[in-house]
Amino acid sequence: MKLIALLVALCFTNAAAFRICSFNIQSFGEAKCAKPDVMNVIVKVVSRCDIMLLMEIKDSTDKVINILMAKLNSQPEMKDEFSLIISKRLGRKTYKEQYAFIYRKQLVTVKDVYQYLDHQDGDVDAFSREPFVVWFQTYKSDFVIIPQHTTPEAAVREIDELYDVYLDVKQKWKTENFIFMGDFNAACSYVPKKYWKNIRLRTNQEFIWLIEDNVDTTVKSTTKCAYDRIVVHGKRLLKSVMPGSATVFDFMKEYGLTEAQALEISDHYPVEFQLIQMRKMKMKPSSFSR
Repeated sequence: MKLIALLVALCFTNAAAFRICSFNIQSFGEAKCAKPDVMNVIVKVVSRCDIMLLMEIKDSTDKVINILMAKLNSQPEMKDEFSLIISKRLGRKTYKEQYAFIYRKQLVTVKDVYQYLDHQDGDVDAFSREPFVVWFQTYKSDFVIIPQHTTPEAAVREIDELYDVYLDVKQKWKTENFIFMGDFNAACSYVPKKYWKNIRLRTNQEFIWLIEDNVDTTVKSTTKCAYDRIVVHGKRLLKSVMPGSATVFDFMKEYGLTEAQALEISDHYPVEFQLIQMRKMKMKPSSFSR
């Protein structure tokens, strides 16, 4: 009887999985863009997701990210159009990167964006690349995504500082639903076990780490480190997380690549999880989209 009730409920609610992903695309610039086989795999990887966070975008002209968007939206089997929202170039000195969110605009809109500055109000300059915070709205729910690509040697400090970002954004937008994700470098020599007690995002039990410490998010066979993470906060959001959906997407295995071929794409695998959402409905394009 319980199974029948569940099936009936699913028919009426028209429930569907909504996939949110994070990918350190490793030095994404003109050299990588010039390789058709590499770009074809990147298009496949991004197309799997309803929201994809990309990190390590190094092209200062936005040319490469726009080429990727054109390829995504010109696929013959394409049903939903992808939109892009991208940060300014971030970094303390000459080395700079961008965060980008690529999302299906028929399924999700952008409510607001916020470039966090960690040296405001006399605070220390803790981040090399401050989070580019985006507040997303779907048919069923809304949530804030706080992305972070830490500097490896400063990973403990930067992951801990994400708690201050949470407090700041929570006060600014009056919301409880948060997703922290990105290349945290949160493993191996960069975050030894003894330092987890110094990271508030870990010691506070309201924050649930979906990618566990024993997971390998790296492509190289010689490494086994859970660098890339997803952390979720908010009771309503947590109830929507599909059990067992948090995972690493092994594009090397999925697309039959050698390790050398996979490393041309990235030395990281994407991480992802799924939310139970309503099936798509048309939504008005956001003024933030392009």
